[in-house]
Amino acid sequence: MPSIKELISEYSSNPLFRDAEATEILINSGPYRRPTRVNDNAFINFDKVLTAKDIGSNSSLSTHRMLLNIYEADLYFLPRDPKKLDRTAEKQFYNAGNLLAGEKVRPILENKAFSFLNSDISTQGPWNGDMMLTYFNEYLQREQADAKLGFDASPLNRAILNADHPDQAAKHYLIQMAPDFLSESSAMARYSLGGYGQVQSALFNILIDEYGASVHEQKHSSLFEKAMASVDLEPDIHRYWQFYQASSLALTNYFHYVTKNKTEFFRYVGALFFTESSLINVAGNQSKLFKEIFGTHVDTLYFDEHHHIDRHHGDMVLKKLIMPLLNEYGDQVVPDILQGFEEFRYLQQLADEDLQAQIEWAGHINEAIEHGKNLYAQIEDGSVVVPLETFLEANDERSTTHTHPDDRLLVIESGEMDFWPMYGEEYHFRPGDILFVPKHRLHGSVVTSPECVYHQPLVDGMMRRYGETDNQEAECK
Repeated sequence: MPSIKELISEYSSNPLFRDAEATEILINSGPYRRPTRVNDNAFINFDKVLTAKDIGSNSSLSTHRMLLNIYEADLYFLPRDPKKLDRTAEKQFYNAGNLLAGEKVRPILENKAFSFLNSDISTQGPWNGDMMLTYFNEYLQREQADAKLGFDASPLNRAILNADHPDQAAKHYLIQMAPDFLSESSAMARYSLGGYGQVQSALFNILIDEYGASVHEQKHSSLFEKAMASVDLEPDIHRYWQFYQASSLALTNYFHYVTKNKTEFFRYVGALFFTESSLINVAGNQSKLFKEIFGTHVDTLYFDEHHHIDRHHGDMVLKKLIMPLLNEYGDQVVPDILQGFEEFRYLQQLADEDLQAQIEWAGHINEAIEHGKNLYAQIEDGSVVVPLETFLEANDERSTTHTHPDDRLLVIESGEMDFWPMYGEEYHFRPGDILFVPKHRLHGSVVTSPECVYHQPLVDGMMRRYGETDNQEAECK
Protein backbone atom coordinates (compact mmCIF):
# COMPACT_ATOMS: atom_id res chain seq x y z
CA MET A 1 0.00 0.00 0.00
CA PRO A 2 1.42 3.44 -0.89
CA SER A 3 2.46 5.68 1.99
CA ILE A 4 0.77 9.02 2.66
CA LYS A 5 3.82 10.83 1.29
CA GLU A 6 3.65 8.73 -1.89
CA LEU A 7 -0.04 9.50 -2.35
CA ILE A 8 0.59 13.21 -1.81
CA SER A 9 3.47 13.07 -4.29
CA GLU A 10 1.29 11.29 -6.86
CA TYR A 11 -1.37 13.99 -6.68
CA SER A 12 0.99 16.95 -6.62
CA SER A 13 3.03 15.64 -9.58
CA ASN A 14 0.40 17.06 -11.96
CA PRO A 15 2.34 19.62 -14.05
CA LEU A 16 -0.39 22.19 -13.37
CA PHE A 17 0.71 22.23 -9.73
CA ARG A 18 4.45 22.70 -10.34
CA ASP A 19 6.24 25.57 -8.65
CA ALA A 20 5.67 29.06 -10.01
CA GLU A 21 7.91 30.29 -12.78
CA ALA A 22 9.64 33.68 -12.84
CA THR A 23 6.75 35.38 -14.66
CA GLU A 24 3.99 33.87 -12.52
CA ILE A 25 3.61 36.24 -9.61
CA LEU A 26 0.18 36.59 -11.21
CA ILE A 27 -1.34 33.59 -12.98
CA ASN A 28 -2.22 34.65 -16.52
CA SER A 29 -2.54 31.27 -18.22
CA GLY A 30 -6.08 30.37 -17.18
CA PRO A 31 -8.02 28.80 -14.29
CA TYR A 32 -6.24 25.43 -14.22
CA ARG A 33 -2.71 26.53 -13.34
CA ARG A 34 -2.21 26.48 -9.56
CA PRO A 35 1.38 26.48 -8.22
CA THR A 36 1.57 24.58 -4.93
CA ARG A 37 5.30 24.52 -3.98
CA VAL A 38 5.26 20.76 -4.20
CA ASN A 39 8.78 20.22 -2.87
CA ASP A 40 7.69 21.45 0.55
CA ASN A 41 5.42 18.43 0.90
CA ALA A 42 8.43 16.28 1.75
CA PHE A 43 8.90 18.35 4.93
CA ILE A 44 5.25 18.27 6.01
CA ASN A 45 3.84 15.60 8.32
CA PHE A 46 0.38 14.98 6.87
CA ASP A 47 -0.47 12.67 9.78
CA LYS A 48 -0.14 15.61 12.18
CA VAL A 49 -3.33 17.64 12.34
CA LEU A 50 -3.24 21.41 12.25
CA THR A 51 -4.16 23.49 15.28
CA ALA A 52 -5.72 26.94 15.42
CA LYS A 53 -2.21 28.39 15.89
CA ASP A 54 -1.16 26.71 12.63
CA ILE A 55 -3.79 28.45 10.47
CA GLY A 56 -1.18 30.64 8.76
CA SER A 57 1.54 28.00 8.54
CA ASN A 58 3.13 26.70 5.37
CA SER A 59 1.74 23.28 6.25
CA SER A 60 -1.74 24.81 6.30
CA LEU A 61 -1.09 26.67 3.04
CA SER A 62 0.04 23.55 1.20
CA THR A 63 -2.83 21.49 2.62
CA HIS A 64 -5.50 24.01 1.68
CA ARG A 65 -4.06 24.67 -1.78
CA MET A 66 -4.28 20.96 -2.56
CA LEU A 67 -7.74 20.66 -1.02
CA LEU A 68 -9.10 23.54 -3.08
CA ASN A 69 -7.73 21.96 -6.24
CA ILE A 70 -9.40 18.66 -5.35
CA TYR A 71 -12.75 20.24 -4.48
CA GLU A 72 -12.77 22.48 -7.55
CA ALA A 73 -12.37 19.50 -9.84
CA ASP A 74 -16.12 19.13 -9.15
CA LEU A 75 -16.68 22.58 -10.68
CA TYR A 76 -16.23 23.65 -14.27
CA PHE A 77 -14.15 26.66 -15.23
CA LEU A 78 -13.41 28.37 -18.50
CA PRO A 79 -11.12 31.40 -18.87
CA ARG A 80 -12.83 34.75 -19.31
CA ASP A 81 -10.61 35.38 -22.34
CA PRO A 82 -11.44 32.65 -24.90
CA LYS A 83 -7.93 32.95 -26.31
CA LYS A 84 -6.57 31.54 -23.03
CA LEU A 85 -8.46 28.25 -23.27
CA ASP A 86 -5.80 25.54 -23.06
CA ARG A 87 -7.47 22.20 -23.78
CA THR A 88 -4.37 20.32 -22.66
CA ALA A 89 -4.45 22.03 -19.26
CA GLU A 90 -8.21 21.49 -19.07
CA LYS A 91 -7.73 17.75 -19.55
CA GLN A 92 -4.85 17.66 -17.07
CA PHE A 93 -7.09 19.23 -14.42
CA TYR A 94 -10.25 17.19 -15.08
CA ASN A 95 -8.90 13.85 -16.29
CA ALA A 96 -9.77 10.66 -14.40
CA GLY A 97 -6.22 10.13 -13.19
CA ASN A 98 -6.08 13.54 -11.48
CA LEU A 99 -9.54 13.04 -9.98
CA LEU A 100 -8.63 9.61 -8.63
CA ALA A 101 -5.32 10.82 -7.20
CA GLY A 102 -7.15 13.68 -5.50
CA GLU A 103 -9.79 11.43 -3.96
CA LYS A 104 -7.06 9.21 -2.51
CA VAL A 105 -5.58 12.09 -0.52
CA ARG A 106 -8.73 14.11 0.19
CA PRO A 107 -9.61 12.34 3.49
CA ILE A 108 -6.00 12.72 4.65
CA LEU A 109 -5.96 16.44 3.89
CA GLU A 110 -9.43 17.02 5.37
CA ASN A 111 -8.37 15.32 8.58
CA LYS A 112 -5.25 17.47 8.76
CA ALA A 113 -7.10 20.69 7.91
CA PHE A 114 -10.28 20.47 9.98
CA SER A 115 -9.82 18.02 12.89
CA PHE A 116 -8.89 20.83 15.28
CA LEU A 117 -12.43 22.19 14.98
CA ASN A 118 -13.82 19.12 16.72
CA SER A 119 -11.30 19.39 19.55
CA ASP A 120 -11.55 23.18 19.99
CA ILE A 121 -15.35 23.38 19.80
CA SER A 122 -17.69 21.26 21.87
CA THR A 123 -21.47 21.30 21.56
CA GLN A 124 -21.96 18.54 24.08
CA GLY A 125 -24.44 19.15 26.86
CA PRO A 126 -28.19 19.40 27.40
CA TRP A 127 -28.89 21.19 24.12
CA ASN A 128 -32.31 20.85 22.51
CA GLY A 129 -34.03 22.58 19.63
CA ASP A 130 -35.67 25.29 21.71
CA MET A 131 -32.38 26.14 23.44
CA MET A 132 -30.58 26.38 20.10
CA LEU A 133 -33.24 28.65 18.60
CA THR A 134 -33.02 30.91 21.66
CA TYR A 135 -29.23 30.98 21.27
CA PHE A 136 -29.50 31.87 17.58
CA ASN A 137 -32.05 34.62 18.23
CA GLU A 138 -29.77 36.10 20.89
CA TYR A 139 -26.98 36.09 18.31
CA LEU A 140 -29.20 37.95 15.83
CA GLN A 141 -30.00 40.53 18.49
CA ARG A 142 -26.29 41.11 19.13
CA GLU A 143 -25.74 41.52 15.40
CA GLN A 144 -28.50 44.12 15.28
CA ALA A 145 -26.86 46.00 18.16
CA ASP A 146 -23.45 45.82 16.45
CA ALA A 147 -24.95 47.37 13.32
CA LYS A 148 -24.80 50.70 15.14
CA LEU A 149 -21.01 50.52 15.35
CA GLY A 150 -18.86 52.22 12.73
CA PHE A 151 -17.08 50.20 10.05
CA ASP A 152 -13.77 51.08 11.71
CA ALA A 153 -14.79 49.24 14.89
CA SER A 154 -13.38 46.12 13.27
CA PRO A 155 -9.67 45.56 14.13
CA LEU A 156 -9.14 44.21 10.60
CA ASN A 157 -10.67 47.29 8.99
CA ARG A 158 -8.56 49.54 11.21
CA ALA A 159 -5.41 47.66 10.17
CA ILE A 160 -6.30 48.24 6.52
CA LEU A 161 -7.00 51.92 7.08
CA ASN A 162 -3.75 52.37 9.04
CA ALA A 163 -1.52 50.66 6.46
CA ASP A 164 1.07 52.79 4.68
CA HIS A 165 -0.88 52.19 1.48
CA PRO A 166 -4.52 51.48 2.43
CA ASP A 167 -5.49 50.98 -1.21
CA GLN A 168 -3.07 48.06 -1.60
CA ALA A 169 -4.13 46.58 1.72
CA ALA A 170 -7.78 46.85 0.65
CA LYS A 171 -7.00 45.11 -2.65
CA HIS A 172 -5.24 42.33 -0.75
CA TYR A 173 -8.43 42.02 1.31
CA LEU A 174 -10.54 41.73 -1.84
CA ILE A 175 -8.18 39.07 -3.16
CA GLN A 176 -8.79 36.98 -0.03
CA MET A 177 -12.49 36.89 -0.95
CA ALA A 178 -11.87 35.86 -4.56
CA PRO A 179 -11.47 32.06 -4.06
CA ASP A 180 -15.06 31.93 -2.83
CA PHE A 181 -16.83 34.90 -4.40
CA LEU A 182 -15.73 34.40 -8.03
CA SER A 183 -17.50 31.04 -8.04
CA GLU A 184 -19.96 31.89 -5.28
CA SER A 185 -22.40 29.23 -4.04
CA SER A 186 -20.77 26.44 -6.02
CA ALA A 187 -20.47 24.44 -2.81
CA MET A 188 -24.13 25.09 -2.01
CA ALA A 189 -25.09 23.71 -5.42
CA ARG A 190 -23.97 20.23 -4.33
CA TYR A 191 -27.03 20.08 -2.09
CA SER A 192 -29.39 21.01 -4.92
CA LEU A 193 -29.36 17.31 -5.86
CA GLY A 194 -31.19 14.46 -4.16
CA GLY A 195 -34.51 14.52 -2.39
CA TYR A 196 -35.14 15.86 1.11
CA GLY A 197 -38.43 17.66 0.95
CA GLN A 198 -39.33 21.32 1.46
CA VAL A 199 -35.92 22.11 2.95
CA GLN A 200 -34.32 21.26 -0.38
CA SER A 201 -36.62 23.70 -2.18
CA ALA A 202 -35.92 26.44 0.36
CA LEU A 203 -32.18 25.96 -0.05
CA PHE A 204 -32.56 26.00 -3.82
CA ASN A 205 -34.44 29.29 -3.52
CA ILE A 206 -31.36 30.81 -1.86
CA LEU A 207 -29.19 29.32 -4.60
CA ILE A 208 -31.39 30.92 -7.26
CA ASP A 209 -30.89 34.31 -5.59
CA GLU A 210 -27.13 33.77 -5.49
CA TYR A 211 -27.19 33.01 -9.22
CA GLY A 212 -29.13 36.18 -10.02
CA ALA A 213 -32.39 34.37 -10.87
CA SER A 214 -30.72 33.28 -14.14
CA VAL A 215 -29.74 36.86 -15.07
CA HIS A 216 -25.98 36.64 -15.45
CA GLU A 217 -25.32 40.33 -14.78
CA GLN A 218 -27.09 39.98 -11.41
CA LYS A 219 -25.32 36.77 -10.41
CA HIS A 220 -23.41 37.49 -7.22
CA SER A 221 -20.11 36.36 -8.69
CA SER A 222 -20.71 38.79 -11.57
CA LEU A 223 -21.22 41.60 -9.06
CA PHE A 224 -17.96 40.68 -7.36
CA GLU A 225 -16.16 40.73 -10.72
CA LYS A 226 -17.36 44.32 -11.16
CA ALA A 227 -16.14 45.21 -7.67
CA MET A 228 -12.68 43.88 -8.49
CA ALA A 229 -12.53 45.55 -11.88
CA SER A 230 -13.52 48.92 -10.41
CA VAL A 231 -10.27 48.99 -8.40
CA ASP A 232 -8.10 47.69 -11.26
CA LEU A 233 -8.07 44.03 -10.23
CA GLU A 234 -8.58 41.44 -12.97
CA PRO A 235 -11.49 39.12 -12.03
CA ASP A 236 -10.00 36.02 -13.65
CA ILE A 237 -10.36 32.81 -11.66
CA HIS A 238 -7.24 32.39 -9.46
CA ARG A 239 -5.23 35.10 -11.18
CA TYR A 240 -4.10 36.09 -7.67
CA TRP A 241 -3.51 32.51 -6.52
CA GLN A 242 -0.08 33.38 -5.13
CA PHE A 243 -1.56 35.91 -2.71
CA TYR A 244 -4.26 33.74 -1.12
CA GLN A 245 -3.53 33.27 2.57
CA ALA A 246 -4.07 29.81 4.01
CA SER A 247 -6.77 31.06 6.38
CA SER A 248 -8.76 32.51 3.47
CA LEU A 249 -8.55 29.20 1.63
CA ALA A 250 -9.73 27.45 4.81
CA LEU A 251 -12.97 29.45 4.72
CA THR A 252 -13.65 28.45 1.12
CA ASN A 253 -12.62 24.86 1.72
CA TYR A 254 -14.81 24.47 4.79
CA PHE A 255 -17.99 24.86 2.72
CA HIS A 256 -16.64 22.42 0.16
CA TYR A 257 -15.81 20.03 2.99
CA VAL A 258 -19.31 20.02 4.50
CA THR A 259 -21.01 19.75 1.10
CA LYS A 260 -18.69 17.17 -0.45
CA ASN A 261 -19.17 14.92 2.60
CA LYS A 262 -22.89 14.37 2.79
CA THR A 263 -22.85 13.19 6.42
CA GLU A 264 -22.04 16.82 7.28
CA PHE A 265 -25.30 18.27 5.91
CA PHE A 266 -26.54 19.52 9.26
CA ARG A 267 -23.18 21.12 10.02
CA TYR A 268 -23.49 22.85 6.66
CA VAL A 269 -26.89 24.26 7.59
CA GLY A 270 -25.45 25.69 10.81
CA ALA A 271 -22.49 27.24 9.01
CA LEU A 272 -24.79 28.65 6.34
CA PHE A 273 -26.92 30.33 9.00
CA PHE A 274 -23.85 31.96 10.50
CA THR A 275 -22.51 33.28 7.22
CA GLU A 276 -25.85 34.57 5.94
CA SER A 277 -26.74 36.31 9.21
CA SER A 278 -23.27 37.74 9.92
CA LEU A 279 -22.79 39.10 6.39
CA ILE A 280 -25.53 41.67 6.98
CA ASN A 281 -23.12 43.73 9.08
CA VAL A 282 -19.88 42.53 7.52
CA ALA A 283 -20.91 43.35 3.95
CA GLY A 284 -22.26 46.74 4.98
CA ASN A 285 -18.99 47.60 6.70
CA GLN A 286 -16.96 46.32 3.74
CA SER A 287 -18.90 48.63 1.44
CA LYS A 288 -18.17 51.60 3.71
CA LEU A 289 -14.50 50.63 4.01
CA PHE A 290 -13.94 50.43 0.27
CA LYS A 291 -15.77 53.71 -0.35
CA GLU A 292 -13.62 55.38 2.30
CA ILE A 293 -10.43 54.15 0.63
CA PHE A 294 -11.27 54.21 -3.09
CA GLY A 295 -13.87 56.95 -3.25
CA THR A 296 -16.88 57.05 -5.51
CA HIS A 297 -15.42 55.02 -8.39
CA VAL A 298 -15.44 51.73 -6.48
CA ASP A 299 -18.37 49.47 -7.35
CA THR A 300 -19.77 48.22 -4.03
CA LEU A 301 -23.03 46.75 -5.37
CA TYR A 302 -21.86 43.24 -4.44
CA PHE A 303 -21.52 44.24 -0.79
CA ASP A 304 -24.62 46.45 -0.77
CA GLU A 305 -26.66 43.58 -2.25
CA HIS A 306 -25.47 41.20 0.46
CA HIS A 307 -26.13 43.78 3.15
CA HIS A 308 -29.72 43.81 1.88
CA ILE A 309 -30.51 40.27 0.76
CA ASP A 310 -28.74 38.40 3.56
CA ARG A 311 -31.33 39.76 5.98
CA HIS A 312 -33.78 37.71 3.93
CA HIS A 313 -31.44 34.73 3.53
CA GLY A 314 -30.58 34.56 7.23
CA ASP A 315 -34.28 34.56 8.03
CA MET A 316 -34.89 31.87 5.39
CA VAL A 317 -32.16 29.61 6.74
CA LEU A 318 -33.57 29.90 10.24
CA LYS A 319 -37.28 29.59 9.41
CA LYS A 320 -37.25 27.52 6.20
CA LEU A 321 -34.31 25.20 6.91
CA ILE A 322 -33.42 24.95 10.59
CA MET A 323 -36.89 25.07 12.12
CA PRO A 324 -38.42 22.55 9.66
CA LEU A 325 -35.45 20.22 10.22
CA LEU A 326 -36.02 20.43 13.96
CA ASN A 327 -39.73 19.75 13.52
CA GLU A 328 -39.05 16.73 11.30
CA TYR A 329 -35.98 15.17 12.89
CA GLY A 330 -35.94 16.49 16.42
CA ASP A 331 -33.09 17.15 18.79
CA GLN A 332 -30.80 14.55 17.19
CA VAL A 333 -29.76 17.13 14.56
CA VAL A 334 -29.10 19.92 17.07
CA PRO A 335 -25.44 19.09 17.86
CA ASP A 336 -24.38 19.14 14.21
CA ILE A 337 -26.27 22.34 13.34
CA LEU A 338 -24.77 24.08 16.35
CA GLN A 339 -21.33 22.63 15.60
CA GLY A 340 -21.37 24.00 12.06
CA PHE A 341 -22.46 27.43 13.28
CA GLU A 342 -19.64 27.60 15.84
CA GLU A 343 -17.01 26.07 13.55
CA PHE A 344 -17.45 28.61 10.80
CA ARG A 345 -17.64 31.48 13.27
CA TYR A 346 -14.34 30.26 14.74
CA LEU A 347 -12.73 29.90 11.31
CA GLN A 348 -13.85 33.40 10.34
CA GLN A 349 -12.32 34.82 13.50
CA LEU A 350 -9.02 33.02 12.83
CA ALA A 351 -9.00 34.22 9.21
CA ASP A 352 -9.66 37.83 10.22
CA GLU A 353 -6.84 37.71 12.77
CA ASP A 354 -4.46 36.13 10.27
CA LEU A 355 -5.23 38.73 7.61
CA GLN A 356 -4.88 41.52 10.17
CA ALA A 357 -1.43 40.21 11.15
CA GLN A 358 -0.38 40.03 7.49
CA ILE A 359 -1.41 43.64 6.86
CA GLU A 360 0.17 44.91 10.08
CA TRP A 361 3.49 43.52 8.82
CA ALA A 362 3.26 43.96 5.04
CA GLY A 363 1.46 47.28 5.34
CA HIS A 364 4.35 48.76 7.36
CA ILE A 365 7.35 47.22 5.63
CA ASN A 366 9.71 50.06 6.53
CA GLU A 367 9.19 49.23 10.20
CA ALA A 368 10.03 45.59 9.44
CA ILE A 369 13.21 46.73 7.64
CA GLU A 370 14.33 48.79 10.64
CA HIS A 371 13.46 45.96 13.02
CA GLY A 372 15.50 43.57 10.88
CA LYS A 373 18.51 45.91 10.90
CA ASN A 374 18.39 46.17 14.69
CA LEU A 375 18.24 42.39 15.08
CA TYR A 376 21.03 41.75 12.58
CA ALA A 377 23.29 44.26 14.34
CA GLN A 378 23.15 42.02 17.41
CA ILE A 379 24.14 39.03 15.28
CA GLU A 380 27.02 40.89 13.63
CA ASP A 381 28.52 42.15 16.91
CA GLY A 382 28.40 38.63 18.34
CA SER A 383 25.99 39.39 21.18
CA VAL A 384 23.58 36.84 19.71
CA VAL A 385 24.53 33.62 17.92
CA VAL A 386 21.93 32.14 15.58
CA PRO A 387 22.00 29.89 12.48
CA LEU A 388 22.38 31.97 9.29
CA GLU A 389 20.85 29.52 6.75
CA THR A 390 22.55 30.64 3.54
CA PHE A 391 20.98 30.17 0.09
CA LEU A 392 22.24 30.63 -3.47
CA GLU A 393 19.61 31.12 -6.19
CA ALA A 394 19.98 31.76 -9.91
CA ASN A 395 18.44 34.42 -12.12
CA ASP A 396 14.66 34.15 -12.54
CA GLU A 397 14.38 31.60 -9.73
CA ARG A 398 10.90 32.13 -8.35
CA SER A 399 10.08 31.38 -4.73
CA THR A 400 6.41 30.40 -4.83
CA THR A 401 4.62 32.24 -2.03
CA HIS A 402 4.96 30.49 1.30
CA THR A 403 5.38 31.07 5.03
CA HIS A 404 7.94 29.96 7.63
CA PRO A 405 7.37 28.31 11.03
CA ASP A 406 9.69 30.79 12.75
CA ASP A 407 10.78 34.42 12.72
CA ARG A 408 13.55 35.06 10.20
CA LEU A 409 15.59 37.81 8.69
CA LEU A 410 16.17 38.16 4.97
CA VAL A 411 19.73 39.42 4.50
CA ILE A 412 20.97 40.02 0.94
CA GLU A 413 24.72 39.33 0.67
CA SER A 414 25.06 39.64 -3.11
CA GLY A 415 22.77 39.94 -6.10
CA GLU A 416 19.24 41.32 -6.21
CA MET A 417 15.67 40.09 -5.83
CA ASP A 418 12.10 41.34 -6.01
CA PHE A 419 10.07 40.56 -2.90
CA TRP A 420 6.30 40.52 -2.33
CA PRO A 421 4.79 40.58 1.20
CA MET A 422 1.25 41.08 -0.17
CA TYR A 423 -0.43 41.98 -3.42
CA GLY A 424 0.65 45.31 -4.86
CA GLU A 425 3.60 45.79 -2.49
CA GLU A 426 6.76 44.92 -4.45
CA TYR A 427 10.20 45.68 -3.05
CA HIS A 428 13.54 45.44 -4.83
CA PHE A 429 16.32 44.28 -2.51
CA ARG A 430 20.05 44.77 -3.12
CA PRO A 431 23.22 43.76 -1.24
CA GLY A 432 23.06 44.88 2.38
CA ASP A 433 19.25 45.06 2.51
CA ILE A 434 17.65 43.41 5.52
CA LEU A 435 14.03 42.57 6.31
CA PHE A 436 12.33 41.02 9.31
CA VAL A 437 9.89 38.29 8.19
CA PRO A 438 7.62 37.10 11.02
CA LYS A 439 6.47 33.54 11.43
CA HIS A 440 3.49 32.57 9.24
CA ARG A 441 3.57 35.72 7.08
CA LEU A 442 2.99 35.02 3.41
CA HIS A 443 5.72 36.18 1.01
CA GLY A 444 7.40 35.32 -2.29
CA SER A 445 10.37 36.46 -4.33
CA VAL A 446 12.20 36.20 -7.64
CA VAL A 447 15.94 36.66 -8.29
CA THR A 448 16.59 39.48 -10.77
CA SER A 449 20.42 39.25 -11.01
CA PRO A 450 22.58 36.44 -12.46
CA GLU A 451 22.58 34.93 -8.99
CA CYS A 452 21.69 35.97 -5.45
CA VAL A 453 23.26 34.90 -2.16
CA TYR A 454 21.14 35.60 0.88
CA HIS A 455 20.87 34.52 4.50
CA GLN A 456 17.87 33.74 6.68
CA PRO A 457 19.00 33.98 10.31
CA LEU A 458 16.44 32.43 12.64
CA VAL A 459 15.58 35.08 15.22
CA ASP A 460 12.76 33.53 17.26
CA GLY A 461 12.69 35.14 20.69
CA MET A 462 14.84 38.16 19.74
CA MET A 463 12.83 41.31 20.57
CA ARG A 464 9.52 39.71 19.56
CA ARG A 465 6.97 42.12 18.10
CA TYR A 466 4.64 40.10 15.92
CA GLY A 467 3.12 37.38 18.14
CA GLU A 468 4.14 34.39 20.19
CA THR A 469 6.61 31.67 19.26
CA ASP A 470 6.08 27.95 19.56
CA ASN A 471 7.86 24.92 18.14
CA GLN A 472 6.65 23.70 14.78
CA GLU A 473 7.58 21.07 12.25
CA ALA A 474 9.86 21.97 9.36
CA GLU A 475 7.62 23.05 6.49
CA CYS A 476 9.93 24.34 3.77
CA LYS A 477 13.52 25.05 3.00
